[in-house]
Amino acid sequence: MEDQVWTAARVATLIGRKFHIACSVSGATRLMHRLGFSPQIPARRVAERDETAVTVWKEATWAEVKEPGRPAAATSASRTRQASPGGRPKDAPGAGAAAPRS
Repeated sequence: MEDQVWTAARVATLIGRKFHIACSVSGATRLMHRLGFSPQIPARRVAERDETAVTVWKEATWAEVKEPGRPAAATSASRTRQASPGGRPKDAPGAGAAAPRS
């Protein structure tokens, strides 16, 4: 078959069968890299896939179904909101502190 490639799991199985030793997938990957090879990841596509139909579906149907993302201004790297100075009680710690630095 044309989609048969040497994955790290297949190499580990082959090493085990051929040399009667246990070899982990990560060990097989390291060995392959040391020898100048890299494990290959098989393409997860059906042989009968119709690329034209997929393109038409992406352009027509997916554009209608896909939810719009958040606007760029609404995103933040912080998981917490910045406290507003006006919302702090007068007797709270730091209430009389100087204005925040900019």
